[in-house]
Amino acid sequence: MKRLNELLNIRYPLIQGGMANIATGAFAAACSNAGALGMIATGGLDAEKLEEQIHIARSLTDKPFGVNMMLMMPDIDAMAEVAAREGVQIVTTGAGNPGKYMELWKSHGMTVIPVCASVLLAQRMVRIGADAIIAEGTESGGHVGEMTTMALVPQMADRISIPVIAAGGIADGRQLAAAYALGACGAQIGTVLLASEECPIHENYKQALLESSDNSTVVTGRSVNAPVRILKNRMARMYLRRERAGATQEELEQYTLGSLRKAVFDGNTQEGSLMAGQVCGQLKEIQPLEKIFSRITEEADAVMAGMCAAAV
Repeated sequence: MKRLNELLNIRYPLIQGGMANIATGAFAAACSNAGALGMIATGGLDAEKLEEQIHIARSLTDKPFGVNMMLMMPDIDAMAEVAAREGVQIVTTGAGNPGKYMELWKSHGMTVIPVCASVLLAQRMVRIGADAIIAEGTESGGHVGEMTTMALVPQMADRISIPVIAAGGIADGRQLAAAYALGACGAQIGTVLLASEECPIHENYKQALLESSDNSTVVTGRSVNAPVRILKNRMARMYLRRERAGATQEELEQYTLGSLRKAVFDGNTQEGSLMAGQVCGQLKEIQPLEKIFSRITEEADAVMAGMCAAAV
């Protein structure tokens, strides 16, 4: 099986997750320059702003980078056109079916990689022409499904014919090695990159991550079919209290409106939505992106070499 870095012509078999308000053109370029595949997130953007972020990324790197398309965005049709017109090489998709854009993107030679939380959805994506699938487990930060990465990746690898990329619960080489063992060709990572020097989130957000533990996250919004994993704080507790009391989605939105921006830009760690995966407890220091990427891949290689030696 070819590794993800061979498939995408990058140094490390790692994709930077498309994190809204965080994965800017500058951050995507920094990730690409450090050897992974940087991704511009479209959450919170329109077509004009996406074009601007693509130009920023291109001005800062000559390495491959891509765009993460959130398909429920109001301006998605125009953003799909912008990505094609601007020569974006790789698109990942989430929150919808990219079928209506496949002909456009394929005609421009783009690689399309949907994010899927179930085998059934992945099989549908194969039928419409996806080039690979990101199998995202519920351990991840932000919007989540129900299956764990450990259960999802091998079932997906067994039942689809295109490469599988693991996501959710991957912050070091042991977890990347496990992803390989489950049938993945590489990984998409997000939470661990929040603790990078180059990540543009507020320092308060970073400090909250460093102070977190294995039990520091919670999933809000399950009752209204909008599950999101975040760090526990005052906002999360209030949200969950109202959710248990039977609040409607409209009532719950008063707690989350603008909450991600409060966390990312204002550093409000009590009212903000500090999206993070369950690996947050593994984050102990702020490091450069290149060190994070090299550490994860070198650790994975060492783990696999050690297992092979032990088996002889």
